[in-house]
Amino acid sequence: MLATTIKIAITAILVVAISEVAKRSSLLGAVLASIPLTSVLAMVWLYADTGDAQKVADLATGIFWLVLPSLVLFIALPLLIRAGWPFVPSLAVSCALTVAAYFLMLALLKRFGIAI
Repeated sequence: MLATTIKIAITAILVVAISEVAKRSSLLGAVLASIPLTSVLAMVWLYADTGDAQKVADLATGIFWLVLPSLVLFIALPLLIRAGWPFVPSLAVSCALTVAAYFLMLALLKRFGIAI
């Protein structure tokens, strides 16, 4: 339980720190957010919990394939906002498009025999 609490605290601190930095500098916030901190932390926590490097490798492979459809969010959101949409509907539509992109990617991976 203590280990889980520590994981949550470290992860939360990083997310809050990035959002605070972004208030002062959107460029620095973007640089920090673009570093795959969540993925790295997930791999560290997985390895610390299991000691299984193969599970970490499988997770990293899955992350690689699913980063591609996640980029839809970062394309759609600024386009919608710049087109005059309010933030909340823009975010909702961007998230829906991203979910659709995930399903499309999973279907494509299955079609080509790539298991994640």
